[in-house]
Amino acid sequence: MRWLALGLVVLTLAVVAVGWLLYQRLDSNITTDTATANELARYEKERPSELVAGAQNILIIGSDTRDGPGNASYGEDSGQRSDTTILLHVAADRRGATAVSLPRDLMARIPACRRPDGTETNERFAQFNWAFELAGAACTIRTVENISHIRINHHVIVDFNGFKRLVDAIDGVEVCLKQAVDDPEARLKLPAGRQVLLGEQALGYVRARYSLGNGSDTERMGRQQEFLGALFKEMQSNGVLLNPARLYPVLDAATSSLTTDAGLDTLRKMYDLVRTVRGIPSDRVQFLTVPRRPYPYNPARDELVQPDADQLFEQLRRDRPVSVSAHVRPADGKPGGKPAAGAAGRSWNGAEVEAEEWTPEPGSPAEYDVPSPSEPSYGPASSPAYGERSIAPPGASPMS
Repeated sequence: MRWLALGLVVLTLAVVAVGWLLYQRLDSNITTDTATANELARYEKERPSELVAGAQNILIIGSDTRDGPGNASYGEDSGQRSDTTILLHVAADRRGATAVSLPRDLMARIPACRRPDGTETNERFAQFNWAFELAGAACTIRTVENISHIRINHHVIVDFNGFKRLVDAIDGVEVCLKQAVDDPEARLKLPAGRQVLLGEQALGYVRARYSLGNGSDTERMGRQQEFLGALFKEMQSNGVLLNPARLYPVLDAATSSLTTDAGLDTLRKMYDLVRTVRGIPSDRVQFLTVPRRPYPYNPARDELVQPDADQLFEQLRRDRPVSVSAHVRPADGKPGGKPAAGAAGRSWNGAEVEAEEWTPEPGSPAEYDVPSPSEPSYGPASSPAYGERSIAPPGASPMS
């Protein structure tokens, strides 16, 4: 019996040692992004104040970087853009959560930002996802804070490769297509009907735009949310959670795809966040798309619907429940209504700002740099009246 007991102790220690090594590896998979925090500290006086202690606002960025094996085939490597961006608000009492999707094609004021090499970008009015390409997560966070006046507490960046590995680790996700798809740009060729998509196909499916649905970014966001729902449901199934042989590859893929700030860069911190969200009743979790409509000077882009967007963000900023209405609605389509007439210039806090000559390249978003002698401030003493409006270059007319 003594030798049996000793053997069991040795076996237990061995299992614990292996478990600890695996835990350490998973923990080390998560990349800590300290550069973003350092960069944001340079602009602290401009950033919004935090109104409600305990409430969490987490920016989730899906990066479309072409770095990594197999990713270059999705297009030329011109840096990275935020292919998907979600602002997740978790209530201070942990009884509610709201996820707001920000379309990549949303026209927004992107502040002057500093690149990793130390060079500066110009302030500009451009497609939202340019912020990430121009200067990374810090520039994206500042852009979101300019739009929403909500202080971002944490950020999480998920890349292409991690998504593909995660889908492969759970042996694929089932989808049902109404019609066949042949999209060379997304590297996607699928027959109609029910089928299981593995990593490469799954990535093409969630990224495809013009070959599925109506070709809008809205439709794609809805498809992405549906696919992620099916993915998480599969991950929560007993076949994964209770099977170590399947669970470890899932955790390995999930953690290796993440880059986060120091507040979320360990398994324990991530687990605490997930446990918090999982404890919220499903009827208190909302998935919305920010109120927007086609941008009148380029219908392929979006602009915010005001004052609806500001009202939505103000509710979140003050940690109040959000009611879904005609313009603040689930992420299933753009709100109706005609685009607002454009203005010859634009104004922030009542100050007119002139734009430089507007000469966008064919196929590019309507974009221009803004010579800003004075930056608007969104700190505690600033006015909350600022909001993105229908903005256009001098002399421009809405596109018909």
